[in-house]
Amino acid sequence: MSRIRIILQGVFGRRFSRHFLAGMFLFLLVPVAASCQVPAGTDSVPTAQTGVPNQTSATPSPTFDQVIDRVAEREHFFLAQMRHLHPLVETYIQNLKGDEDKALPVSDQYFLGRLNMSKGTQDLSFMGQPGFGRKFVSSLTGLYGMKFLPLGFAQMVVLDDDFERKYYKFTFVRREFLGSVRCLVIDAEPLDKSAKGRFVGRIWVEDQDYNVVRFNGTYSGHERYSYYLHFDSWRMNMRPGLWLPAYIYSEESNLLYRGGHKLHFKAQTRLWGYDLRQAGQNEEFSQIVVDAPQQSVTDQSAAAQDPTPVESQRHWESEAEQNAVERLEKVGLLAPEGDVDKVLQTVVDNLIVTNNLTIEPEVRTRVLLTSPLESFTIGHVIVVSRGLLDVLPDEASLAMVLAHELSHIALGHRLDTKFAFNDRMLFPDENTFQRLDFARDQADEDAADKKALEILTKSPYKDKLGNAGLFLKALQEHAPELKNLIRPHLGNSLASGKSTRMSALLTSAPQLQPERTDQIAALPLGGRIRVDPWSDKIELIRTKPVAILTSSEKMPFEVTPFYPYLTRLSDVGSEKVTATGPAN
Repeated sequence: MSRIRIILQGVFGRRFSRHFLAGMFLFLLVPVAASCQVPAGTDSVPTAQTGVPNQTSATPSPTFDQVIDRVAEREHFFLAQMRHLHPLVETYIQNLKGDEDKALPVSDQYFLGRLNMSKGTQDLSFMGQPGFGRKFVSSLTGLYGMKFLPLGFAQMVVLDDDFERKYYKFTFVRREFLGSVRCLVIDAEPLDKSAKGRFVGRIWVEDQDYNVVRFNGTYSGHERYSYYLHFDSWRMNMRPGLWLPAYIYSEESNLLYRGGHKLHFKAQTRLWGYDLRQAGQNEEFSQIVVDAPQQSVTDQSAAAQDPTPVESQRHWESEAEQNAVERLEKVGLLAPEGDVDKVLQTVVDNLIVTNNLTIEPEVRTRVLLTSPLESFTIGHVIVVSRGLLDVLPDEASLAMVLAHELSHIALGHRLDTKFAFNDRMLFPDENTFQRLDFARDQADEDAADKKALEILTKSPYKDKLGNAGLFLKALQEHAPELKNLIRPHLGNSLASGKSTRMSALLTSAPQLQPERTDQIAALPLGGRIRVDPWSDKIELIRTKPVAILTSSEKMPFEVTPFYPYLTRLSDVGSEKVTATGPAN
């Protein structure tokens, strides 16, 4: 199947430093079965490394057999839990060309769906394609001309759907910390070398309840024209005692297939939206206090009267806005309101105040949780994608994006009020991209560009617009190869053909110099925003600055491995989820 690692690198703050950096395959879907066998002569788990406390004498150390049996038990529990959970799963793939040290993206692919393991691994596609669960095989465009199964990446959340000791040889390697979680590192090999779909590689098992928190390798066996890819799959402790898939990194650099062609790609898979029941929940209803009938109940609002026609129109538009925003949040595509919105709101307020703009109702900001680079407005709500926030190099570039959307609002470009009718929100989640469309016509886009330039020249960012222009130059240069990354699903494209949003800033931008380590035009994906896979809440990743030593470390718009900093949830109290960040 595939091989995967994970790294979330880069930082996001009020100012973005240039030192802050953060398919193409055939995937055979077969049932995965696995089990384990203890190496001869191994009676118990090897003693801890120096500095790692041993268990007390009152609690005997389990034997290695007992540990493996416990791991198998927890894997069965994991599969049982996953059958009741339906997270969103997003895979973004970049096809590469060139030597390993100079390989650059030449094309890309993108998939978004909802994982359903109630009857095996299935996936409902959001992309207007046949469902992944129907084993739809799509032709790859670009370099390789192979065929691949998008579900393949989602399958990598499963170590083995029949994990039993009798199928495997297990070898203890060492103890090791992943973040703050101490793990047993164990190599696993199928006893039957010809078995298809058995895991081959290394697993990390947390040493309290013996849950698998990471597994890195591939699956055994393949047929003549089908291949398993290498992958690195990570789980996070999202509820006490429950570790669920969050990140998968896959990469191949020298996989030969028909005609002597070489498969070269890297891919990120993210899962979130495990607890969507909380979206639109009845918390407020449960807190309502109904007055007794004998009490006098009166409207306590400041103006207890019919609104004016203008106010009525604003209310109607606000209903359309609220319906659309709530539907996106319920699907799991829009993050709940939080601290990241406040950062974006600060930049918007800077633009409004310095330009003396009067806008009613007030402008709000939200974050779309997907990777493709896009921004749009829903009424007076400015929405920016997580992927776009990841790659923006500094605050001036962020201000450029927000100024364009703010201009739509300032110019009175309205939301289609058809969304005020609630029946239009009653559709399957997988039809979201077809039923919700917030794109503007070209005339509105051109007018917003012109107005945004006017706003920026009066803003605190007026002397740093060269950085924003440099980002647009990098976007323009990479657009032909990264069509799926810049293809919007709900709004307008940042770059289309020879046209680039806010193109007037290109003329004032410095020359793009990819070899200079002190010129950071755009960042890799995954370096700014941390998503809580359980609740969809987001926060900024705050890490120490990392100096760029070579131009190859700049990696604008590129996929990188994941390395989550794992933490363990306590059994009581905290709702905090596993933090993710670069490994030291």
